Amino acid sequence: MAEQLVKVNTGGGAYDIVIGKGLLADAGRRIGEMLPGAKLCVVTDDKVAKLYLVNFMKALENAGLMCTPPVIIPSGEESKSFGQLQYIIDKALSFKLDRKSAIVALGGGVVGDIAGFAASILLRGIPFVQVPTTLLAQVDSSVGGKTAVNTAQGKNLVGTFYQPRLVLIDTDSLKTLPAREMKAGYAEILKYALIDDPEFFLWLEQNGNKVLAGDGEALAHAIRVSCAAKAKIVAEDEREQKDIRALLNLGHTFGHALEAIYNYDGRLLHGEAVGIGVRMAFGFSEALGLCPASETKQVAKHLEEKGLMTAPPAKVAAHDMLERMRGDKKASSGRLTLVLLRGIGRAFVARDVEEAKLKGFLEAQCGK
Repeated sequence: MAEQLVKVNTGGGAYDIVIGKGLLADAGRRIGEMLPGAKLCVVTDDKVAKLYLVNFMKALENAGLMCTPPVIIPSGEESKSFGQLQYIIDKALSFKLDRKSAIVALGGGVVGDIAGFAASILLRGIPFVQVPTTLLAQVDSSVGGKTAVNTAQGKNLVGTFYQPRLVLIDTDSLKTLPAREMKAGYAEILKYALIDDPEFFLWLEQNGNKVLAGDGEALAHAIRVSCAAKAKIVAEDEREQKDIRALLNLGHTFGHALEAIYNYDGRLLHGEAVGIGVRMAFGFSEALGLCPASETKQVAKHLEEKGLMTAPPAKVAAHDMLERMRGDKKASSGRLTLVLLRGIGRAFVARDVEEAKLKGFLEAQCGK
């Protein structure tokens, strides 16, 4: 399988997304070419460390790069916290990093988000490189420069826009990814099709099972299309000042509310929450008379056939959902903002969503 390249051009910097096999072993050469002479601090989590850290560090050192001891945080969404951010920063400063040093994020979305946040505020900003090892991170969180931690009030409410210098996507790293994590990543791939690419949705209808089974060609295609879609949107609206980048939040306002209700305790992965949120976005759009019922059913059927959740794993109350959604970072002046749909591939940003109608929909879905 030939390497594939996606270029990202933003006001915050231009960089390459490289997609291929064996990129972890070649990371030292590629990072060295991008950041010659930089001292590197690798941030990862305990699960990824067991799988890839030793060989990854050898790849960096064999290329003649200077590396600090790696910083390892616990795996899971709970690590996207101020406490773990402080830990990473304290470690990095103890290694005497300077402005020519760089953070390398090796892991999934949690690692990428918090390591990127740390890089953005260390010494007022040092370079960082994304080396995502989960499907979700490869197609979504590693691209576009959003960094964040979670708070008790909600997900990703504190963070920065800070672009990486390079994204290395090694599809071989997905061979060790559990099936549940693959499905979670697939939800983000599906999101791109549903926003504005009905032809990609048809491709997923025919090839989605290959993607989930780890077929190399199908995976590479799905990752490239997803990254290219996000790169195009980010180039047009890097800091979400228009409604363009906000489209990437399809399913996320519902999904983030569910994650917060479950206290990020592992019962619901981010991608699982997004899948449920996508189904709810279609359902609410249908309830408002915006989306044909046939297309709502088609998307729900696709989710079910691919083994993704279409409803919360445990009962939630409508008033809890609504309260969390009011605190979403996309809300403005107390008014709810949602990404809704007129059909597959026809998403739009709806501002001033009538709360009474949303409440009625949530009560019908979840109970009072």
